[in-house]
Amino acid sequence: MFKRFTSLRSKIKLVFSITLLLLAILFIGSIKYDHAKYDELNEARERAIAHYLYSYYLKTGKIDEAYLESQNFSLIKDKAKVVQIERYFKEKGKYKKYAVDTFRLQRVILINNDRFKLFLKNKNKPKYPLKRIIVFTIVFILIILLYIWVIRSLRPLSELKEKIKSFSEGNLNIECKSENHDEIAEVANEFDHAVTMIRELLQSRQLFLRAIMHELKTPIAKGRLMSEMLPDEKSKQRMHSIFERLNLLIDEFAKIEKITSKNFNLNLKPYKMSDLVEGSIDLLMVEHPARLVTVERLHDYIVKADFELFTLVLKNLLDNAIKYSTDKHVTVRIDTDHIDIINSGEALSEPLEAYFKPFHTSKGGLGLGLYIVKSILDIHHMTLAYRYEEKKNIFTIR
Repeated sequence: MFKRFTSLRSKIKLVFSITLLLLAILFIGSIKYDHAKYDELNEARERAIAHYLYSYYLKTGKIDEAYLESQNFSLIKDKAKVVQIERYFKEKGKYKKYAVDTFRLQRVILINNDRFKLFLKNKNKPKYPLKRIIVFTIVFILIILLYIWVIRSLRPLSELKEKIKSFSEGNLNIECKSENHDEIAEVANEFDHAVTMIRELLQSRQLFLRAIMHELKTPIAKGRLMSEMLPDEKSKQRMHSIFERLNLLIDEFAKIEKITSKNFNLNLKPYKMSDLVEGSIDLLMVEHPARLVTVERLHDYIVKADFELFTLVLKNLLDNAIKYSTDKHVTVRIDTDHIDIINSGEALSEPLEAYFKPFHTSKGGLGLGLYIVKSILDIHHMTLAYRYEEKKNIFTIR
């Protein structure tokens, strides 16, 4: 039950609901108390009048009707009505020397003694508590207005929540400054300041990385030109592949920088998984890749992916699998809705999630590889799982 009132808005509603309930109980209780007090005084007055009439009759032999009129009482003289009232009192077992009851919404007093028998009508009515109703109505309206005011003051909190959610999804172009002077405005302004600082840090980091990558392009280009001047064709080809590899690494770093800063638009297209695997093997840039990688196509399937990014994922997994395998060989198995990357070697010393952290280091050392893999798979809405069976490491993309 109390789980429903975990939010601040729910707690405020509960407090105001209890306040209004207590106010209603107090109002009803005060009205009932007034009625009880009036009935008590009214009964005392009726007995006093009955006693006065008896005393007056003993002295004068008459009923003092003027006194009754002054007290807002009257004699019931209509014989037919008297008969009806008498029968009513007898049916209720109240036909005594003195009795009071309500007959047809009128308060009737029976005085039946050794001198006379009278039926009196009490025409007094309880006063309508107009002042009290006005006071309680004003208080009720004030509480409602206060509730509306408090709930409206929480509206910026909901807006701040949406902006924080948008920020967590990678939108850095948010602004949540507030001109108010309450605690919510202070939090919003501090968060806005933090967003500004983070945005500036990311922009400076991007500028720094792009400047470095741009500067590296120049010596690589010069190196490629110089390698063309080598007389030995084999050396020329080797140097050319080295510089090509460096150039490719810089392009990969540029993609990684965009992915980690959530500044990348996916170019999703349907591809056969086997084609993506072939593309990733080409990225390895190794001689005789068939010696290092065996591809088993059990059931090839189509997947929507960004070709450049997804092949980068497979390339990193293949690179790690070859690097840390005992026989420098890896098997890629494509089956229905998943792909397995299998190598022989020692099991991971920590849970897979630990390797998703950037710059993770361990005895084997996986560096940024799995961090990049996880980042790219996340934006593809895919998962990476790991298991160790029969002295083989099996990484599964599903």
